[in-house]
Amino acid sequence: MAIATTYALDFERPLIELERKIDELKALSQSGASDFTAEIARLEKKAKRLQSEIFSDLSRWQVVQLSRHPARPYFLDYVQHLFTDFFELEGDRRFAADAAIVGGFARFDGEPVLVIGHQKGRSTKENMQRNFGMPRPEGYRKAQRLMKLAERFRRPIFTFVDTPGAYPGLGAEERGQAEAIAVCLETMSGLTVPVITTVVGEGGSGGALAIGVGNRVLMLENSVYSVISPEGCASILWRDGSRADKAADAMKLTARDLHGFKIIDEVIPEPPGGAHRDPAKMAESVGKSLRKHLSQLKQLSPEALVDDRYRKFRAMGVFLDNA
Repeated sequence: MAIATTYALDFERPLIELERKIDELKALSQSGASDFTAEIARLEKKAKRLQSEIFSDLSRWQVVQLSRHPARPYFLDYVQHLFTDFFELEGDRRFAADAAIVGGFARFDGEPVLVIGHQKGRSTKENMQRNFGMPRPEGYRKAQRLMKLAERFRRPIFTFVDTPGAYPGLGAEERGQAEAIAVCLETMSGLTVPVITTVVGEGGSGGALAIGVGNRVLMLENSVYSVISPEGCASILWRDGSRADKAADAMKLTARDLHGFKIIDEVIPEPPGGAHRDPAKMAESVGKSLRKHLSQLKQLSPEALVDDRYRKFRAMGVFLDNA
């Protein structure tokens, strides 16, 4: 599941350059040209210290950048690592097959479940196929169909959120984008099986929430969840998208922010340097959290699951009466 990349964010570039130097010295030592053991040990210690300095105090805008990192593990990476016997089901039975949302039945620790998630692409070709992870109405209608099928067969549902938002194109609007999202929200609200949502990257607006009405909502440490992108917010407030860093601070869109507001139930720690630096370890942490929450939810009756989900979302928000 390792993902190779040459892409680096500005703030992580010094660490990557240091790690490349360490790799070069290791290669020279292994070739027998010279012994750089002491120098390697010194640089590794320096790299560990630098990594701690960089990632222990990230700004909200830097977290946004990490959530979009092209090497970050995507939905199908988690499927490969955590689930077995995955069988993808396609189509909304109305218009078309949308590759921006992938769903199907699988086994989680041997138990039959349904998994659904947004899927981005790695290459330009894949991103065109996946529409950069931005679903059209048929993607959400596919999700509705599969979730109702899972409910019929009493299968727990895992959803994975990672999208900039629903596709805003003319064709999508003509085919009922808003209605498709609304019905998705309605469908999930009434499901009588356990639903666990995990935000693994970007959680953008209604396009994310459409598959995010879960009994438990989890977020990776360097993921974000918001009503609009920081760039979009800055464009509206200040007519200047370049002030996205200021908007990100105002929006408080990180996992730790939302956990503090009791919008989400758990922040899943990422490996040092972010999920993209150790995808296998990241998937292991996600799996551990999914097992814990599924075990708790399986103790509830179908009626209690619906009530639990209703109470969770009704309790969100704090209102001050100054009258």
